Amino acid sequence: MTIFDEIGGEAAVNAAVDIFYQKVLADPLLIPFFASTDMEGQSRKQKAFFTIIFKGDTAGADAYMRRSHKGLVDDHGLSDAHFDAVASHLNNTLVDLDVPAPLVTKVMSAAAGLKDSVLNR
Repeated sequence: MTIFDEIGGEAAVNAAVDIFYQKVLADPLLIPFFASTDMEGQSRKQKAFFTIIFKGDTAGADAYMRRSHKGLVDDHGLSDAHFDAVASHLNNTLVDLDVPAPLVTKVMSAAAGLKDSVLNR
């Protein structure tokens, strides 16, 4: 069984992304990164990405994360502090949705594994 199945499938991913972006967009540290972002499109991309990753298909994830965040690193100073804030909002979202602690740990471990890719290191 995949993380996707364990957390409740598409409905759970959709709910998590919606709550996650509410938290992210309320964070003064992160708001500047989303000032000109089409949030409807961003949410669709995030739901698709989480679905793929949670189903265990991580092929190409590192390259995708590097490519999609390169401009944020180079032009806007995306840093460890920003990544950690986003990760914290993801963790809190999962806790708010009563995701069992072992699954939260799995998700957060997967997220942590992408940190260097997101930050283009």
